[in-house]
Amino acid sequence: MHDGFGFGVSGGFMWLFWIGLIILIIWAVKATASGKSTPSERHKSAIEILKERYANGEIDREEFEQKRKDLTS
Repeated sequence: MHDGFGFGVSGGFMWLFWIGLIILIIWAVKATASGKSTPSERHKSAIEILKERYANGEIDREEFEQKRKDLTS
């Protein structure tokens, strides 16, 4: 006879099903969210990095031109 608490054999499997489903949903959301990459996360070329360093003032024009020449030859 069913007592309404769901502690029987079928009730136990039902709890396992719902817990498993919740874990699966959480895993899927995390996997989808971590798969997205922003442009700043993608691999940058050496020229792009060099341009950023020049724009940020880390290197001067002379050093920029020399390194650009080295990279393009």
